[in-house]
Amino acid sequence: MNEESRRWIAFANEDLRVAELIIDDEIYNQVCFHAQQSIEKTLKAAILAQGKTLRRTHIIVDLLNDLAVPWLSDLNDELKEMDLYYVPTRYPDALPGMLPDGPPSLADAQSALLLAREVYERVVTELNILAYSNDEPNDD
Repeated sequence: MNEESRRWIAFANEDLRVAELIIDDEIYNQVCFHAQQSIEKTLKAAILAQGKTLRRTHIIVDLLNDLAVPWLSDLNDELKEMDLYYVPTRYPDALPGMLPDGPPSLADAQSALLLAREVYERVVTELNILAYSNDEPNDD
């Protein structure tokens, strides 16, 4: 994994940790936001690890298209849903109806957090495999 990928994955890990810390405090909109952020940054780390150019976007669907890997394809539908959390979890005046069922619930937060953990773990595992198989030093 290159240095730029390492920086992105470190920030992704911080967002994941924040989401894990605040779920018990019932701040579900922020759990969902940080889960979305963790996924976004994790995908960006993976794109950079592939040697691709990173475009400036916060849209997970775009990042999935840029990454185009089979080892996340079973999560595509769930990942697309995470884009719903980017704006309305951050601003009280977000457009009405952006979250169809209102503010995120405990179930929403738990699902978002589980998905963020899964994506993070898969990407970290896959990046290590890719680095080793390409004869790059695996110093993680």
